[in-house]
Amino acid sequence: MSDEGPFRLLAAVFLGAALAISGFYRRRAERAGGTLKEGASAGLLIALRAVGLAALLPVVAYLVHPPWVGWARIPLPPAVRWLAGAAGIAMLPLLVWIFRSIGLNISPSHATRHGHTLVTHGPYRFVRHPLYTTGTLLSVALALLTGLWWPLAWLVPGLLLLLRRTPLEEARLVEAFGDRYLDYRERTGRYLPRLRVP
Repeated sequence: MSDEGPFRLLAAVFLGAALAISGFYRRRAERAGGTLKEGASAGLLIALRAVGLAALLPVVAYLVHPPWVGWARIPLPPAVRWLAGAAGIAMLPLLVWIFRSIGLNISPSHATRHGHTLVTHGPYRFVRHPLYTTGTLLSVALALLTGLWWPLAWLVPGLLLLLRRTPLEEARLVEAFGDRYLDYRERTGRYLPRLRVP
């Protein structure tokens, strides 16, 4: 564990930056975005936040005192951990791009906001839910950087919840934008860019 200092520092910078980016744009949308429309289930939001917290607590414990989470360690080569850290840091500008593109439309639940606009620019030009994809990749990078299997295990229920949330979110967007959203959905991938075969 004595060699963990550089990895802990990089993980702290990476996690702190990702949380700061997300927190800034989400707070801005809460202050300046329209109010959320009625009908969103709180249960799904609570479940997603609980899964995120369960995955994140051992990472915080690792940052404070690595021996506390010795039970969750994966013996990874340092090169893999450094590569994961570099990939995570390199994805932070993508995270900013996503949040800047969605702007005040970001919502904690699958509900749309009053005054919601249909976002089809930036990364949303290619993928309807780039935040979910990028969040998943950032979680994998953080798990590999810290050398903990625990956050990876919590990706499974997290992804299952997102698979449940996505159709509900898209149904709200169809209600709000009708054929415009249906046309957009036809030309974009849900989580990954749609492959165009000539």
